[in-house]
Amino acid sequence: MSSFRPGRGHNDSRRSVFYTNEEWELLEPSPKDLEESMVQEERKKQIPEGNKGVTGSGFPFDFGRIPYKGKRPLKDMIGSYKNRHSSGDPSAEGPSGSGSTSKLASEMQLQVQNQQEELERLRKDLSSQKELVRLLQQTVRSSQYDKYFTSSRLCEGVPQDTLGLLHQKDDQILGLTSQLERFNQEKESLQHEVRTLKNKVGELSEQLGMLMETIQAKDEVIMKLSRQLSECEGSASSPTSMPSSPVALPTARDQLELDRLKDNLQGYKTQNKFLNKEILELSALRRNAERRERDLMAKYSSLEAKLCQIESKYLILLQEMKTPVCSEEQGPSRDVIAQLLEDALQVESPEHPEQAFVKPHLVSEYDIYGFRTVPEDDEEEKLVAKVRALDLKTLYLTENQEVSTGVKWENYFASTVNREMMCSPELKNLIRAGIPHEHRSKVWKWCVDLHTRKFKDSIKPGYFQTLLQKALEKQNPASKQIELDLLRTLPNNKHYSCPTSEGIQKLRNVLLAFSWRNPDIGYCQGLNRLVAVALLYLEQEDAFWCLVTIVEVFMPRDYYTKTLLGSQVDQRVFRDLMSEKLPRLHAHFEQYKVDYTLITFNWFLVVFVDSVVSDILFKIWDSFLYEGPKVIFRFALALFKYKEEEILKLQDSMSIFKYLRYFTRTILDARKLIGISFGDLNPFPLRQIRNRRTYHLEKVRLELTELEAIREDFLRDRDTSPDKGELVSDEEEDS
Repeated sequence: MSSFRPGRGHNDSRRSVFYTNEEWELLEPSPKDLEESMVQEERKKQIPEGNKGVTGSGFPFDFGRIPYKGKRPLKDMIGSYKNRHSSGDPSAEGPSGSGSTSKLASEMQLQVQNQQEELERLRKDLSSQKELVRLLQQTVRSSQYDKYFTSSRLCEGVPQDTLGLLHQKDDQILGLTSQLERFNQEKESLQHEVRTLKNKVGELSEQLGMLMETIQAKDEVIMKLSRQLSECEGSASSPTSMPSSPVALPTARDQLELDRLKDNLQGYKTQNKFLNKEILELSALRRNAERRERDLMAKYSSLEAKLCQIESKYLILLQEMKTPVCSEEQGPSRDVIAQLLEDALQVESPEHPEQAFVKPHLVSEYDIYGFRTVPEDDEEEKLVAKVRALDLKTLYLTENQEVSTGVKWENYFASTVNREMMCSPELKNLIRAGIPHEHRSKVWKWCVDLHTRKFKDSIKPGYFQTLLQKALEKQNPASKQIELDLLRTLPNNKHYSCPTSEGIQKLRNVLLAFSWRNPDIGYCQGLNRLVAVALLYLEQEDAFWCLVTIVEVFMPRDYYTKTLLGSQVDQRVFRDLMSEKLPRLHAHFEQYKVDYTLITFNWFLVVFVDSVVSDILFKIWDSFLYEGPKVIFRFALALFKYKEEEILKLQDSMSIFKYLRYFTRTILDARKLIGISFGDLNPFPLRQIRNRRTYHLEKVRLELTELEAIREDFLRDRDTSPDKGELVSDEEEDS
């Protein structure tokens, strides 16, 4: 029986003989049907073995005893019956023809009724057989799981409470899987009903349009006839007209035609009212169907979120059972748990579609942005990534049950159909909540155009293509370093994972063009990641202007030069903000002498790329491209605020620094993080950040000037006092 389990055994026996991908309908066979099937089974045993087309079965309900019978139209059956009787003796027709005809008709109706009853009975038998197969499949799976987990070797190695807990988790997973299947069936039926209602509404709308056109044409005819009638009446009342004028006859005919058209118009109005009533009823039915569909989708999302939570806990439980704290011995149970853990860590792939019959896969290999969800190498990291992906999907499904952000964005775009997008508090709040995936390209392009309009107005069209052509014709000093960093940009993203990936050439073009626009910068490590993220939603030229926006508009000068002076100034500004906004945490870092700017420096340089999960990363970029660099300070403070209590519990510098290196990857709730960034922290305007930048920049320059003066004094003293200079070592001179 173990060969019946999907995913076990050899490739040729991965599917059970009871496997089917059909959706069965639950019907119970009546006792009458059971008796009839037993009677027919006895009759079949008496039929000679020469009959073909009928096969036996080992089940109480025989699969092969019902041959296929297509439906025959009633008209064809009556016609064939008449043909058989008309080919007989013609002398049978006579005065009693009408009586025989009625008799034949009654016999035909009786035969049709019997055949319909037989067809209905056969359908019931088929439904009961399908239900039996489904029950047998469930029985086989249950027996396999029971046999698999209650074997003597497993019971000897695993405690009974743990084994019972595993059984409980498996039962919960199977129950939720069956509920998901049932809700999927209900969803498909409701969608089919909605499509049918939409088709009916479309047909009625077309009919209504035709009727309106007809009524309009009739109205024009009525107006024309009314004008003719008024003209005729005016000419008849004139004193020059003769009483016996022949215009009287056409006037009478026009009056009759006018009366007929009025009657038609009244009929059309009545018909229009009836159609409007039907349209209203259909609209109400459609609204009810859509409401039921929304309710079912909410239930489906809730169940799927619960299933994600259970599977996440199941993975953690398996990992703890695989590596117990007190036991070091290897047993058969350890192998079983390792195999279960390996099966649970499998991601969704199109190569094994039969596994979806057991339970739905909740985590795909790549997310919607192209980032790999589960790494391939380290098993421990693979488990952590799978649990993190399940928790992310749980949060996503839970958020979708509330008012959808996509609906608000659709309403906003509907209000801007006849006008351009403009900066407004409404748009700022929408962008801070996160731009939907399908609208992100449009909004990002608008933000980039907004910030680079002053540059584009002063250049000729085709500026990017000119720079790119120059870069391809002539080598640039930065070209070699750009080529070295292309494959190291985002190796965990499928768009940049290998030399033949579609994003590598686009990334090369944008970086080369930018190096020719800014020869003083050329290329700095970090620019490649900024461009790579922009290219996920923008075209090459728009990604080029996005990089120009970040380097030349948002960030101060010398931010991406060799000295990285602007980046160092921002770290001093961030220290001031930490001492103001999070004084406890800042004092904790100072107490244990932890320099957290070593971690935050990379956050500011590449705008959190490879520091947070992808869903949070793109929400940060949404606000960053609209509001500017103050968003980086806000989210950097929010990340520390999010984990402030956990960090305060650490009591040595080594553990604090180790925790700071990975804690941002454990933050999954984007909505909570956004709430901290723009709600819990006191607002600070961009002007305040600029003033602090100016202050610290002058301070750094003054320090550099003092150091340069000290160095010159030292060199002068060494030159004037050669005996003392000989005593100075190279290390002291470098310091």
